[in-house]
Amino acid sequence: MISTTNQTDISTIVSSQKQYYRTQITKSTDFRKEQLRKLRKAIIQSEDELYKAVDKDLGKGYEEAFLTEMSLVIKEIDLHVKNLARWTKPKRVSTPIYLLPSRSEVVAEPMGVALIIGPFNYPFQLTMAPLVGAISGGNCCVIKPSEQTPHTAEVIKDIINNTFESTYLHVITGDIEVGKALLEEAYDLIFFTGSTNVGKIVMQKAAEHLCPVILELGGKSPSIVLPSADIATSAKRIAWGKTINAGQTCIAPDYVLVHRDMADALIDGITSHWKDMFGEEPKNSSYFGRVVSERAFERLSGYLDNGEIVYGGQVDRNSRYIAPTILRNVRMNDPVMQEEIFGPILPIITYNNYVELEEMLPEEKPLACYVFGKKTEALKWFDHIDAGGGAINDTILHVSNANIPFGGVGKSGIGNYHGKSSFEAFTHQKGRIISKTWIDPNLRYPPYKSFSWVKRLLKSW
Repeated sequence: MISTTNQTDISTIVSSQKQYYRTQITKSTDFRKEQLRKLRKAIIQSEDELYKAVDKDLGKGYEEAFLTEMSLVIKEIDLHVKNLARWTKPKRVSTPIYLLPSRSEVVAEPMGVALIIGPFNYPFQLTMAPLVGAISGGNCCVIKPSEQTPHTAEVIKDIINNTFESTYLHVITGDIEVGKALLEEAYDLIFFTGSTNVGKIVMQKAAEHLCPVILELGGKSPSIVLPSADIATSAKRIAWGKTINAGQTCIAPDYVLVHRDMADALIDGITSHWKDMFGEEPKNSSYFGRVVSERAFERLSGYLDNGEIVYGGQVDRNSRYIAPTILRNVRMNDPVMQEEIFGPILPIITYNNYVELEEMLPEEKPLACYVFGKKTEALKWFDHIDAGGGAINDTILHVSNANIPFGGVGKSGIGNYHGKSSFEAFTHQKGRIISKTWIDPNLRYPPYKSFSWVKRLLKSW
């Protein structure tokens, strides 16, 4: 059972953070780097507790928890500590000749007090990685981990609340009602990761305070297998991308579009690699997780009636287990194709020619897309699909490169983060002019005695 913070305490915490931010302490680059180092140390000290927590919440094994939760956050912290002094330095930009001898600069100014709402699927990484950006950007922050992963939420709470003053960073835990109470407060930025439907609610509440939002959502991310694709490699990488975290990944391959003549070979390849990864009984593998809740189990189980099961399909309600499953003969209007699957079920849909493939491409902009084939052809189709990001001849990996902005577009999200993009997400680009006082011509002041000359000057420049 997750602990709950009451609404009175929420208001007090937000108010105290606003007061603390006004002291200007968080704007110091040295202060920010010190806090990032403190966060890193606290995470390392809680490493064992974290692995136990994500295993209890999601059945996620040690290796996967390290790769997808722990390591990415540590790498993010190290990147920010290394580059923060350069990122915070005012950037000099060119000044038009008619403004000389003034100088122009852009300064990355903190937003103020931010709210971060984390999801359940990667409950540590997708809550803490944005927090790194918030600290790096010089903000105070209220953090709410997902109530659907209560054990991990408590670890996050212990890490933050035992390391930092509540006037600076504070974790609030609780159910949906606590989330609603949080959204009643006025923040300077809200960072939300989760479903599109909840993202709409967050955006509506933020609008009441004219608060900017960053929404990391999802969508049906397609994998397109072209006739020129290497089937063996494509199958292996799709199989891996689909079953990380039991398919509960916002950028997982949601479904596959493959040429009819290659479908059997692709299915055989995916099933073979699943057997290599998880054995004949994935239920007994420590490398294959569980869906997060009974509600998720019920939703995913209902998809098994769509099309034809050609591999997998086994379920166990008591342990919330759904086997890696391939569906064939799925129609585009079947329920499984109407919303993001977010589980280990993979529809394989065939096309006969490029005209049919064109008609099958998503109308909504997904968070990711993956295209398998020879480089020139694959790039053509990749660029043909508007999406948040993706990969050619691979899946998932783009999320692990901090030099690539990560984020959605349209219904899959608003805004980017990771690496420098995280710093930029939690700062405002503030422009300023620094003027000299030793010269002050009357050209800009009424009664504009030399206006005709000024007009010619401005038009010529």
